[in-house]
Amino acid sequence: MAEAIRLGRMTDTMEEGFVAEISVKVGDTIKVGDTIAEVETDKATLPLESYFAGEILHLQAKKGDSLKIGDLIAVVGKKGEKYDNLLTAASTEKPATPVEEKPKTVAATTTEKVTTQVATPLANTATNDDRVKASPLAKKIAEEKGIDIRTVKGSGEDGRIVKRDLESFVPVATATVKPFSGKESFTEVRVSQMRKTIAKRLSDSFFTAPHFYLTADIAMDKAVKFRTEINAVSEQKISFNDLVVKAVALALRENPAVNVNWQGDTIRFNQHIHIGVAVAVEEGLVVPVVRFADAKNIGDISTETKALAQKASSKKLLPEDMQGNTFTISNLGMFGIEEFTAIINAPDACILSVGALRDEVAFVNEQVQPVKRMKVTLGCDHRAVDGAVGAKFLQSVRKFLEEPMRMVL
Repeated sequence: MAEAIRLGRMTDTMEEGFVAEISVKVGDTIKVGDTIAEVETDKATLPLESYFAGEILHLQAKKGDSLKIGDLIAVVGKKGEKYDNLLTAASTEKPATPVEEKPKTVAATTTEKVTTQVATPLANTATNDDRVKASPLAKKIAEEKGIDIRTVKGSGEDGRIVKRDLESFVPVATATVKPFSGKESFTEVRVSQMRKTIAKRLSDSFFTAPHFYLTADIAMDKAVKFRTEINAVSEQKISFNDLVVKAVALALRENPAVNVNWQGDTIRFNQHIHIGVAVAVEEGLVVPVVRFADAKNIGDISTETKALAQKASSKKLLPEDMQGNTFTISNLGMFGIEEFTAIINAPDACILSVGALRDEVAFVNEQVQPVKRMKVTLGCDHRAVDGAVGAKFLQSVRKFLEEPMRMVL
């Protein structure tokens, strides 16, 4: 009996999939577990494995198709077996819409000459017989100088134009816009499944959760020295972001009211601490998770975050790598951004935006000295976290970064 292979839900939030590659052709013999296609989901590109064995009798999907859950991919069965009933069932469903992979460019060229003159109101109103009130000498001077006498304001009796009006007259210049030829163009690129999910989740978060933000300015001189000393003796080089992850994890341990999720009718207080670390990729932003970050040393955190970042850049993150976060960190300091406000990464109730280290001068022991400082901004869902709770959390973060030896004791 021929069997239909349909697109199933490959991640917990998947609504549709984009066929990135077809791995089989009609006539191929496959076993259970063989990969028949690569499907781009909202989180990663994953292999679609067959759950039937037999010969590929029909391929409904093709590379570039955008499919809904339940759409037909292929038909598997014995050679020569009838399968028209499966195609009929598939045709009654909404067909998948192929998506053009190549960007399309539309251009329009316009050339237009535009000349604009500054309108000059008549300074001297003509009488009913269309004559201008002006002395004969004034008319003669106007004619010699090429002046439209109707544009001259008279200072004589009853507004009569006289010689002195022509001698002091300054004509109003006209302004002309030079002709310019320009080209209007744009490029449209298919929105990836990941980008669609990012857009939906961030919109849901921003328009559902009432955000408020708290910013702290942290002295980083001791953290800079601490990192330099560790990297001088350790093969595993740590970054400032690794220090932030560890400081946040310990601050969450001290402030469990921040390590929460809004559930509607309940607030979930998480006893475990899983830190999501935002990583920029070509399609947007992914958030792999460092689990039990409070229990790991800084070197372990560094090793794990680097491995997750490499998987993200090569599109090898699995759905389970990006699930379970209880708090998220977004760091744009490496791009020179000193301060910003990130949108909360649901289901978390808070997100920490980390800015760049900056050089300043300050009075230290009554002397002017250069110092290193860094701004961090905590975004909170006001339904679950109040201002005082967020402020105490930032105090803890500051304590660990300004006295980094606390993180290893």
